[in-house]
Amino acid sequence: MPPSAARPAHTVQVRETRPSDFDAIETLCRAVYPSSPPWTSRQLSSHVAVFAEGQLVAVDEADQVIGMAASLIVLWDDYDALGSWRDFTAGGMFTNHDPAHGRTLYGAEIMVDPTAQGRGIGSALYRARRAIVERQGLLRIRAGARLRGYGTVADVESPFDYVVDVVSGKRRDQTLSFQLARGFHVFDVVHGYLQHDPESRGWAALIQWVNQAVATPDDFGVSDPRLVPYAPRFGV
Repeated sequence: MPPSAARPAHTVQVRETRPSDFDAIETLCRAVYPSSPPWTSRQLSSHVAVFAEGQLVAVDEADQVIGMAASLIVLWDDYDALGSWRDFTAGGMFTNHDPAHGRTLYGAEIMVDPTAQGRGIGSALYRARRAIVERQGLLRIRAGARLRGYGTVADVESPFDYVVDVVSGKRRDQTLSFQLARGFHVFDVVHGYLQHDPESRGWAALIQWVNQAVATPDDFGVSDPRLVPYAPRFGV
């Protein structure tokens, strides 16, 4: 391919979210989740107020929002590991942010403009999240990966078998496969994570990325024995 025909390069910058980004984030939400309510200005304002460093947007050369990530720090033992997204985010307000005691960065949201896929936006947001964990000396990132493709096979395959197929490479899930490729691993599978999500039928894989600079071997544990063969070994 001659240079003139090559796909043009795009610059993606990740920075902290500003109040002036809120309208663009709402528009992005509607594009990514057309059947769900978007983040509200009230929620986004609360996120920035309690943990500005954890709220990120990816912007293009014109400073237009093309991706977003929202997170907070939690003390994991304060929660039922099988709890819902609402439990871990205080109903989406992040008022349970606990930097004094928590060692887990909880990834409440990450999304990319559907028209800008393939430009490394998601990868840039994940790198920025890992940098937060490393700067603050946190143990890990944890999140729920909604099983976006499970609804198409839910009548013939259990969610656990579906996840094992994805982790082992026998099947691809648009969300979970992307996260596994970025160093996350699955430690459990839960129902009711997002209750009104037809694509996942409410099922999600609980995933984590562990900061090996502060971790011990026990920090790589999984809850279901069917996932043990696919969990990464400590130090790898």
